[in-house]
Amino acid sequence: MNPALAQVLERGDIRRGDAFAVAPAPTLASGFARLDAELPGGGWPRGALTELLAEHEGIGELGLLLPALAALTAAGQTVVLIAPPRAAHAPAWAAAGIRLEALRLVLPRRPRDALWAAVETLRCGGVAATLLWLDELFRRQLPANSLRRLQVAAGEGGGAAFCFRPAQLAAAASSAPLRLQLQPAGRQLRVQLLKRRGPPARQAILLDIARPADFSPRVSHVVAGAVLPDAADSRRRTRVAA
Repeated sequence: MNPALAQVLERGDIRRGDAFAVAPAPTLASGFARLDAELPGGGWPRGALTELLAEHEGIGELGLLLPALAALTAAGQTVVLIAPPRAAHAPAWAAAGIRLEALRLVLPRRPRDALWAAVETLRCGGVAATLLWLDELFRRQLPANSLRRLQVAAGEGGGAAFCFRPAQLAAAASSAPLRLQLQPAGRQLRVQLLKRRGPPARQAILLDIARPADFSPRVSHVVAGAVLPDAADSRRRTRVAA
């Protein structure tokens, strides 16, 4: 190999196409050894956006994140849910190992408020992980450059960021450095890595996912959270970690 080329390849900001990139920030173990082996840095990226493209709701997409979220909340770190399609049923989340006092809900009243809340929450250094469901509010079509804004905000805050989107958008362009397509496979979850900072994944992964009986609310026992009524209000509403 040309000595000058070899010297360039030794730089930390240069990546070969057949190798994983050096993780720019610490990662968060997913709790699934087979998945971590396929993720650059050995876990979910912090300070970057991860897209989870599920075939439909309730196939185990939340179960894929539960081990990591449980570890974060056990350490007293804050996890924020923004515009979830269903209210969080407290007993189910607690049974999954989530400390409820570390869980926050943000329930915007309008689509533009949801995107604003997502950007501001991702910028917040006190939030360890943010889960976003925005497409349903925007009728599955986010405004142009929205994902880029979310990716930049995640880099500013440094927490893990997960955006749930429909599987029909798998072929769409995205600023997220990590994209996973999720499909049910009997009692397992089929995970296809569509995009990562490294060589293309050769095959899908089958994971045994714990599926709590019910994440939807019953008559009561809904996790308390914050409602952001209007993006024009003071930025103090973004202090969800307080």
